[in-house]
Amino acid sequence: MNTHISTREAQVLHLIAHENTTPEIASILFLSPHTVIDHRKSLLKKLHARNTAGLVRRAFELGLMSLPVMGAHTAQAS
Repeated sequence: MNTHISTREAQVLHLIAHENTTPEIASILFLSPHTVIDHRKSLLKKLHARNTAGLVRRAFELGLMSLPVMGAHTAQAS
């Protein structure tokens, strides 16, 4: 499986995972919405995902994304 994604694809993936829409991603990255759609299609193919939810799930499974680790200050407050 080809899990190598480009820097731009990683940026698009990150913004997808943060619930940005295609027009929002296009605006943030100074791209056309069509280009964002092309990047999403490429990511779906490379990560063998059927939809956006699957895309984000696979990104976590493959270690392309991770959840932030709670800092020591958060643990002490509990």
